Amino acid sequence: MERVPEKLNEPDAERDVSLRPGRFEDFVGQSKVRERLELFVEAARGRGDVLDHVLLCGPPGLGKTTLAYVMGDAMGVNVKSTSGPVIDRPADLAGLLTSLERGDILFIDEIHRLQKAVEEYLYSAMEDFVIDIMIDQGPQARSVRLELPRFTLVAATTRSGLISAPLRSRFGLTNRLDYYGAEDLATIVRRSANILNVDVDDESAIELGRRSRGTPRITNNLLRWVRDYAQVKADNKITRAVVDSALQMLEIDRNGLDEMDKRLLETIIHKFDGGPVGLGSLAVAVGEESGTLEEVYEPYLIMEGYLKRTGQGRVVTDLCYDKLGLTRPTRKQNELF
Repeated sequence: MERVPEKLNEPDAERDVSLRPGRFEDFVGQSKVRERLELFVEAARGRGDVLDHVLLCGPPGLGKTTLAYVMGDAMGVNVKSTSGPVIDRPADLAGLLTSLERGDILFIDEIHRLQKAVEEYLYSAMEDFVIDIMIDQGPQARSVRLELPRFTLVAATTRSGLISAPLRSRFGLTNRLDYYGAEDLATIVRRSANILNVDVDDESAIELGRRSRGTPRITNNLLRWVRDYAQVKADNKITRAVVDSALQMLEIDRNGLDEMDKRLLETIIHKFDGGPVGLGSLAVAVGEESGTLEEVYEPYLIMEGYLKRTGQGRVVTDLCYDKLGLTRPTRKQNELF
């Protein structure tokens, strides 16, 4: 029997990990945010100072985590990463903070999901670089103040409205990342294809960019899928036709809409007469969590003009009817009351 190696395609796995850019010059898109952060870093380096705290907002997959590591590389400091839901107790946060050295970056993803008690510990840590730890309990309880090295907190959130005002005010710089254009995503496809040692022509790169929902993470995931499809079914040759066939297998159309997007829109049309419909009712009808609909699917559908949020609920647009090849129903006057 032929022996199967324990590690298959290890070089390919290493290349996949390295798709994340490590320097500002390799970071594609978000030109205004990138320019501000480059200036921010250059000024701090010129003074020999530590970066002020930074808050990065925006939908998932746009590069918030990447920018935290890029800033760390530009400053020549270490980056320690965690996420809001992981930090259950103030002691967990204290352990992270006391392990930092001067200038290090602590990156907290989804910071809006921090426990309230943990968040309050951050206030003094961010502002005065001290934390107070309670030792023992009851009559013997006492507070011990620990001095922290000057550090930089880089926080990311997909829901900036859930961050409390006291926490938000302690960030020196706030940046919002927006969805990418197709040209920027095509540039990311070319860069990632070069790292993965995959040949992609300009037409295929642009097509992948157009179907990536404005999100680099989706772009790289689709590129990997098209690479696998071409390896098995197209002799490792990626063309526009191969891209079409590969994405058709994933049920992703030319506008980047997948099966769940279409099911959501069709449910509003066929079960709720085009809306308005509440988020809870819509979630039950499509069998998905309301939070997932609100954070994952709706932003792109709204941005592309297929869906609207109103005070009464979600409503599909005329563009949605055109997209699905349906005729918008005309309601009689007495049906509106």
